[in-house]
Amino acid sequence: MIHLKTIDELRLMKESARLVSRTLGMLAKEIKPGITTLHLDKLAHDFIKDHGAEPAFLGYGGFPNSLCISPNEQVVHGFPNKEEIKEGDILSVDCGAILNGYVGDHAYTFEIGEVKPETKKLLKVAKESLYKGIEQCVRGKRIGDISYAIQNHCEKEGYGVVKELVGHGLGKKMHEDPQVPNYGRQGSGKVIKDGLAIAIEPMINLGTEKVKFHNDGWTVTTLDNQPSAHFEHDVCVINGKPVLLSTFDYIYEALGIVSDEEKPFQLDF
Repeated sequence: MIHLKTIDELRLMKESARLVSRTLGMLAKEIKPGITTLHLDKLAHDFIKDHGAEPAFLGYGGFPNSLCISPNEQVVHGFPNKEEIKEGDILSVDCGAILNGYVGDHAYTFEIGEVKPETKKLLKVAKESLYKGIEQCVRGKRIGDISYAIQNHCEKEGYGVVKELVGHGLGKKMHEDPQVPNYGRQGSGKVIKDGLAIAIEPMINLGTEKVKFHNDGWTVTTLDNQPSAHFEHDVCVINGKPVLLSTFDYIYEALGIVSDEEKPFQLDF
């Protein structure tokens, strides 16, 4: 059952999402060659706790860390470890926080120094597809419209769209109804209504769409070991239109990136 949120609930969710955004912005300043992902995990854990919240991932289903960090061919759910980040890597950093009883959960894939042109293009298209999906998060449309927009944008560039992993509803729990696949048919799925709050998260592979689930119960990699990109925003519907709860602005400020991609989906409430 989909739990539609009130404006008051969405305000609390925005606070949770923005704490995750600030955490990712803080990490953006620290992500560089020679740093371990375990060090990033500790920084995020302490930052979230210092701001009166709890890391949403820590202990979730037995997950042992506060961040999911997935380099290169890892799609999602990678464990932070003592391996050092290298020049040319890409790094998906997925973060969650519980504040005021509500979960914020979103992700960004970072470039470490100079990455290969084909990898840079993958990240560009994957992030574009996120906003293509958000554009469809309109009252009266359906979840399948979001899914189709993401799939269509990525597949026309020849990329593999992961089908075994999906976006999801969000609220007091990290995973609520509805599921939000990154593939599907226009006009299919649940009807989008005011108060809907979801995490839209394209997981897009440079090569095959097929993935491998590892024996640790968490790590997912591309079957052909080519890179994968992952971007995630928390989105709600207010007055019939999509509104961002999360933001990449803190990341962009840290990295010196100028972007107006979020402007159509911003609303003070």
